Amino acid sequence: MATQRDYYEILGLDRESGAADIKRAYRKMAMKYHPDRNPGDAAAEQKFKESAEAYEVLSDSDKRQRYDRFGHEGLRGVSGHDFSAMDFGDIFSMFEDVFGGLGGVGGRGGQRRRNRGYDLQTQTQVTI
Repeated sequence: MATQRDYYEILGLDRESGAADIKRAYRKMAMKYHPDRNPGDAAAEQKFKESAEAYEVLSDSDKRQRYDRFGHEGLRGVSGHDFSAMDFGDIFSMFEDVFGGLGGVGGRGGQRRRNRGYDLQTQTQVTI
């Protein structure tokens, strides 16, 4: 693991926090410290990475259980933060919440709208 700081401390949570609290705290940190909002700020980038690592552990019930019981030692042998395993819907859904789902991507209340005509059918005959 890249950091030895307490994951709950990083996200500003206590150990009794639920999944919704963890997600909310991560979204807040991600919006605040995202590299696009803080270009060239190495400290903000580090905090963004720490919060992503903390979220990855605390949002996974198995990893969280091991972390709660054994701390960082319980995560040894578990691969470090891997953005390919992360659900980017969590990050992008915060933009839908803020911007109201521009371009037909999402709607109010987090409901996704389908583009018009998604269910159209066409029959075509091809003659040779």
